[in-house]
Amino acid sequence: MSDESKTAKPKFPLSRIIIPALIALVAIFWIKGYINLGTVKSILAFAFILCTAVVLHEFGHFIVAKLFKIRVETFSLGFGPRIVGRKWGTTDYRISAIPLGGYVKLGGDESNAPIEGEGASDIPPEEQFNLRPRWQKFLVAVAGPVMNILTALAIPFIGGLLWGVPVTPTSPLVSDVLPNSAAQVAGIRPGDKIVSFNGEENPAWDDIRGDILVVEDKPKPRQFVIERNGERIPITVIPTVRRVDKETIGEIGILPDYGDVPVVFDSIVEGTPAAKASLQPEDRLLAVNGDAIHNRDQAMQDIRANNEDQIHLTIERAGKQIEVTSNLDHVNDDQGNKIGKLGVNIGEIIPRQKVGLSGTFSYAVHSNVQIMRLTGKALKQFIIGERSARNTLSGPVGIYRAASASADQGWSGIFGMLGFLSLNLGVFNLLPIPVLDGGAIFLLLVEAILALIGMKLSMRVRERIQQVGFVMLLLLMGFAITNDLIKEVSHNPEESKPPAASAPQK
Repeated sequence: MSDESKTAKPKFPLSRIIIPALIALVAIFWIKGYINLGTVKSILAFAFILCTAVVLHEFGHFIVAKLFKIRVETFSLGFGPRIVGRKWGTTDYRISAIPLGGYVKLGGDESNAPIEGEGASDIPPEEQFNLRPRWQKFLVAVAGPVMNILTALAIPFIGGLLWGVPVTPTSPLVSDVLPNSAAQVAGIRPGDKIVSFNGEENPAWDDIRGDILVVEDKPKPRQFVIERNGERIPITVIPTVRRVDKETIGEIGILPDYGDVPVVFDSIVEGTPAAKASLQPEDRLLAVNGDAIHNRDQAMQDIRANNEDQIHLTIERAGKQIEVTSNLDHVNDDQGNKIGKLGVNIGEIIPRQKVGLSGTFSYAVHSNVQIMRLTGKALKQFIIGERSARNTLSGPVGIYRAASASADQGWSGIFGMLGFLSLNLGVFNLLPIPVLDGGAIFLLLVEAILALIGMKLSMRVRERIQQVGFVMLLLLMGFAITNDLIKEVSHNPEESKPPAASAPQK
């Protein structure tokens, strides 16, 4: 059978069935009121983030293969049956039915045939991937994860060049301690300076907050040394575990002293007390119940801690100060505590400064290392049994919730989530699991070692390894999706945050 006949459009393309059906389903849901503009915005943000991360990953494989003049038979967004696409040259660019990743089908590479389908049989030897030297195979395999990691670095780097990097406190000074919090019980007070955290001298606020955020199911004590009136005082604090929109986080109840940082409403949730009180995006929050607001954390805690049916806000809009009294909803957290819900997504305008190319690149690297450090910590807790799988892994539904939350923050939130997902996608794909890129790299290493003693892997063995890896990946993705669905029917007290780690996708 010729290459053309294999890639020719079928008599009844799936696109003629699936696309109209999706349009009709969306129309029905819209008429019934199951979806609104906010839902559409969330879906578009999810599609943009996921598709961009996958396309960039596969483009890495694609461009390196093209540079080596290796035949690329298929560039697919998604797996399974072809829905729609177009063939240019020898490559079929397509969208497939199962939107859980993507793949690049290389000429002569049949190792993933059960997933990608069989390739053409008439590809010239000089264009076949399987006949290339190992170093070329390695570069093609590693190019996808490298492209994702470069994307994760490029987003904060470009943002830093355009708008500057955030200016964070150089000295971890406590501005406030929440009543009845773990920090207050342990003896931390406003004005204390944190000079040591878990044995690290002069810690950064981001490191302290991140370590506490990624908490074990049974929290371990955190060791502080604080400076008060010239005296160094050791203090042990055990974080409190809390559920925030189906994700488990830790907190101790201290607010950092950033100085006076403008606090604004990023978005208003439809149908909530905030919307009924005519609060608007970009309103600046000056005070809650007469207490001046200095940063986002303080604003969120003051709203949550309000047990009354109403809350009084002082806001600034278009240069004018306005007093607003709004109703307040309440929900109970996992410990039965009453939490105020206003219906706003709160942001803050952190001061930024230009620090040049080297400083901006250092910031980009540090921000990504911080993400991987926290993700690695969560996975380590999972491996050694300190953290449940439910609180560690998330799949497509978890990514959708995080994308929806990021959409409320505008393009900065969307690109921030893209960087987070892209970094996770790149690193996870380097794991030595068959079917993933790391599995292909590992097999190349095994082949190189066997070649030293005159042996090689047979095609049958390679196929069996790929089949085992494919089953492992299906089980992992099935678990992640099931985990997401269980979270969806669980209690949902508060707003969304990105998952600690995402299920790997090819």
